[in-house]
Amino acid sequence: MRVRLRLFAAYREAVGSSHVEVELDGSPTASDAWQHLLSVHPALSRLPGPAFALEDQYVNPDHLLREGDELTLIPPVSGGSVHVALVQEQIRVEELLARVRHPHAGAVVLFLGTVRDNAAGPRVLHLDYEAYERMATAEMQRIAREVTERWPVVGVALEHRVGRLEVGEVSVAVAVSAPHRKDAFEAGRYAIDILKVRVPIWKKEVWEGGARWVGSEEGEASPHRVL
Repeated sequence: MRVRLRLFAAYREAVGSSHVEVELDGSPTASDAWQHLLSVHPALSRLPGPAFALEDQYVNPDHLLREGDELTLIPPVSGGSVHVALVQEQIRVEELLARVRHPHAGAVVLFLGTVRDNAAGPRVLHLDYEAYERMATAEMQRIAREVTERWPVVGVALEHRVGRLEVGEVSVAVAVSAPHRKDAFEAGRYAIDILKVRVPIWKKEVWEGGARWVGSEEGEASPHRVL
């Protein structure tokens, strides 16, 4: 499959061109295209990873590419490295931390939200997460940029799962790096607190014989029966 890659700033200089055409095997994702480019241009490995866009819209790293797509690889802008994604597979915590590590960072703060088996009612069996994906990704980008503007952070990475999650699985992860721990802690707390309020992601609690969408109940706990 032939895909055209569009490059800016440090990526363009490392590759020596603003556009590159690559051949990818199978059913490649946006992340696969980046990995292929890294294998051909190892100088890129010294740079932080990109955000991805198709037709001027951000897409997730696992977005499937089609023949003839033009994928834009967006380097971090001034104010810190930023990565956001909605993912269906397990969140890879070590990869997330690698995205924000930097020689200038003296502190890295990681928050993980996990699925618990209890709420205001019966024991939860699993959760289903649903998102308005394009809007959710754009809002996560805005939150990450707010963090880089309010604190002297080096990197920010936000990932949220969608789909079915079992008890104990990580549903959301926030990683922030900064020269000093005070800024890293404050920025990380702001990111997760505001993400829970502004990003259009909904959670459905499922238990044996029943379920409810959290936040849609009239009272503290008003589960509805599954028909």
